[in-house]
Amino acid sequence: MLLALTARFLAVAFHSTDSAMQRITRSQEDACASLGLSPWQTLRRLHLPLLRTGLLSAFLLVMVDVMKEMPITLMTRQFGWDTLAVRVFQLTSESLWDQAALPALAIVLVGILPVVLLMRQTDR
Repeated sequence: MLLALTARFLAVAFHSTDSAMQRITRSQEDACASLGLSPWQTLRRLHLPLLRTGLLSAFLLVMVDVMKEMPITLMTRQFGWDTLAVRVFQLTSESLWDQAALPALAIVLVGILPVVLLMRQTDR
């Protein structure tokens, strides 16, 4: 099950990271090599600044996806340890809508924050 989860969330992160990697051309790497930069310096000075937005996007998308993941959380959780999604599910299944409102609102707010951050990154 852990392998399936890893594959599922890596697929979400792969696309944004891959699109950021495709912006780095071979000529940029050759220019770093001709300037005498070591591979670690090339990573620090070329790759990380260009990959920063892609890695941030991948992290935020995976964070939101993990937070709202309910079926796997219900199957693998320990007794007495609930996530927000499980708590909302339990309260709404018992028709305790007023008590489920605050955790559900927290899930929505945490899901909106990455969207706002990503929108700001794309406006630049």
